[in-house]
Amino acid sequence: MIFSAFTRAVGQVFDPRFRRVLFLGLGLTIGLLVVVTAVVMWLLGWAVGDAVTLPFVGPVTWLNDLASASGFLVMMLASVFLMIPISSAMMGFFLEEVAEAVEEEHYPHLPPAEGVPFMETLMDTLGFTGVIILANLLALILYLIFAPLAPFIFWGVNGFLLGREYFTLAAMRRIGREAAQSLRRRHAGAIWIAGTLMAVPLSIPILNLLVPIVGAATFTHIYHGLAKRQGAQVG
Repeated sequence: MIFSAFTRAVGQVFDPRFRRVLFLGLGLTIGLLVVVTAVVMWLLGWAVGDAVTLPFVGPVTWLNDLASASGFLVMMLASVFLMIPISSAMMGFFLEEVAEAVEEEHYPHLPPAEGVPFMETLMDTLGFTGVIILANLLALILYLIFAPLAPFIFWGVNGFLLGREYFTLAAMRRIGREAAQSLRRRHAGAIWIAGTLMAVPLSIPILNLLVPIVGAATFTHIYHGLAKRQGAQVG
């Protein structure tokens, strides 16, 4: 079911109904990464200054350029970690449009979903994003202690968190918060695996830009698959 949901989501990426969300999400994500990178490079350049006087060497003027270049490279690596909260936020705001496109294509017999009020979506998204940032900061300790296993820890931790968020938001628009959480708990293992499937491409630059849209579509399929198996009310 997980891989079927993923392949159907990928197959719909260039659906005209996905296109607006896809390009808007890509534009906002890239724009945010560019702004953060520019700010970090500027701060490094400001901290170093135009020239530094070193003992026995004298004034050195190229450290500013070196700091800026180093900052750019660091931000390219950091973008892997930045994409986790960005993906979380983008998914929260665009899920409704993506889910509607998926349901119109694959579940046309369903009545319109009641959806989730904007303020509730905003609060959930901010809460999930905060949890993800905190969890990844704490996970840095594990990355340092178990360096060879760092990628697997990264995928496991973020797979659990993203699966939890993506599935809950996808299910809430049909069956409400409590029923969504109950269904999620009954299928925690499968949802964790599906979340890890989303977390792996998040560690690959460029490809990670597609994850919020594909993730929203994938978990919409997963919700409907699990709801059908459980005979749950789908709205």
